Amino acid sequence: MRRAKLRPALLLGLACLFGAPAATGAEEFPSRPVTLIVPSAPGGTLDALARLMAQGMSADLGRNVVVENVSGAGSVVGTQRLVRSEPDGYTIGFGNMGSMAAAAALGTDPTFDPRRDLAPISIVANVPMVLAVSPKSTVRNLGGLVDRIRAQGDTVTFGTPGTNTTGHLAPAYLFSLLGAKAMLVPYRGAGPAMSDLAAGTVEAVIDQTVTMIPAHLGGTAKALAVTGKARIPQLPDVPTFAEGGVPAFDMVIWNAIAGPRGLPEERVGRLRAAIEAALANPAVAERLAGLAAQVPPPAERGPAAMRERIAADVAHWTRVVEQAGLAQR
Repeated sequence: MRRAKLRPALLLGLACLFGAPAATGAEEFPSRPVTLIVPSAPGGTLDALARLMAQGMSADLGRNVVVENVSGAGSVVGTQRLVRSEPDGYTIGFGNMGSMAAAAALGTDPTFDPRRDLAPISIVANVPMVLAVSPKSTVRNLGGLVDRIRAQGDTVTFGTPGTNTTGHLAPAYLFSLLGAKAMLVPYRGAGPAMSDLAAGTVEAVIDQTVTMIPAHLGGTAKALAVTGKARIPQLPDVPTFAEGGVPAFDMVIWNAIAGPRGLPEERVGRLRAAIEAALANPAVAERLAGLAAQVPPPAERGPAAMRERIAADVAHWTRVVEQAGLAQR
């Protein structure tokens, strides 16, 4: 009888002891490492920026933020991995205007709509683009390359990070502005494309300054033009596209972090706080500045601003893609 009376009390005590966290739903976040998916191969702009942000975020979260490169089909494979992941904050993604907006216009993945399938967390940097040729190329300036494209476009090769990326959309858009065509050669990321540019396998690449500044300064690429209203301090001798005679080409790429649809607001807030801490880190800020990656003001960074930017760019690039005949549907 005594044993029978004690057993319910014992069970009640155990339930109180071990059941309290489940009952309140209180879980420390993060309690384990966070995976940051990069939808491209190592060595390109997305990879470089993601690793920089991961380091800064890890320090604030007290847990490692581990970069996982998931390349394939441009950015499609990695983005699919992100949107199909559990919306618990432990899998987030680093993307840009291409993978998180223009992809919907290009139609490479008709099942994906960034306005519906992403939980925006924050834009982290706006980055100009640079057109560069191989150091083995005889072209000396943007005008010379434009003349070559117009005269013999079929023999001029542009390496790209993949068909669903800003580095692929950029030259295609440039050709449409010029009323000419050249050959696009897609790779599995900017790293492989830049390697072949250095070797002279392809003649030109258009990518963000994060990739192009080190390549130009290291002699593995020869920068001809940069987007934006003014030259950048890191490449003072490289003219803008406007100075080179193509003012309509002015792509500046936003880079951002998002989670899958359904990510709880409190976890969005915690991850955004870690991003803000990373951007405020002097070492991170110095590195971003050195790569001409401009951190937007606070009002243009958070979830609401990013959601608006995605919607606006989906609409903008849908028009551009249709007018230029770039859609892959």
